[in-house]
Amino acid sequence: MNLNVIGCSPAWHNAGGAQSGYLVGGPGRLLLDCGAGVFARLRQQEPWPRVDAVVITHFHLDHWGDLVPWAFGACFGPGRGTPPPDLWLPPGGIATLKSLEPTFSSGPIREAFSVHEYADETPFRAAGFEVTATRVVHYDLRSFGLRVTDGARTLAYSGDSAPSPALAHLARNADLFICEATLAVPEPALRGHLTEEEALSAYRDSGAARLLLVHRPDELPVGAGHTRAWDGFETTV
Repeated sequence: MNLNVIGCSPAWHNAGGAQSGYLVGGPGRLLLDCGAGVFARLRQQEPWPRVDAVVITHFHLDHWGDLVPWAFGACFGPGRGTPPPDLWLPPGGIATLKSLEPTFSSGPIREAFSVHEYADETPFRAAGFEVTATRVVHYDLRSFGLRVTDGARTLAYSGDSAPSPALAHLARNADLFICEATLAVPEPALRGHLTEEEALSAYRDSGAARLLLVHRPDELPVGAGHTRAWDGFETTV
């Protein structure tokens, strides 16, 4: 199993950066989230993205917004005639797409992808991997972390989350824990993100072998000995 970080900016782009998009390779090619800039970066690698499945953690634009240009290119541009990737959405995601019509042109999305919904703590198959979604705390929005395994190696991805025991459960004994660390200090009220120390605490509680910090503003360096992702970062899980 390998990981290619297509983009890892927070809700505001780092200079020249793309937002959340993590390409996992193994039995197939699985994209975790598809935020702004991710589709363009994928097209820098090849004329049209060869992705078997996309899984979206939640409906904030920095995690799903580039499904829109992808869909238009599949319906009217160079992606015409290519097999539609599977698109896995959170519970209620199909209704959410329909409610966005016509602002985000969800019709092309539903034409360009084979759309499914996953359920909390219920494994499903995507791009040859087994994926399990776990509900996490992200303000008042339904949001999920993802656990991906090929049967030999396991990767966990926090998505966007406030501190929660769900994170340690999600990443329990994983080979790699991709965890957001957006904040310098905790939000004063309703929580939706982690500080670096909160991400490290979730990592320690999980027993995961390795930690990769993501969704981090460039203005916030990380502590010595901790690995922060950048766009184009690659590793073997």
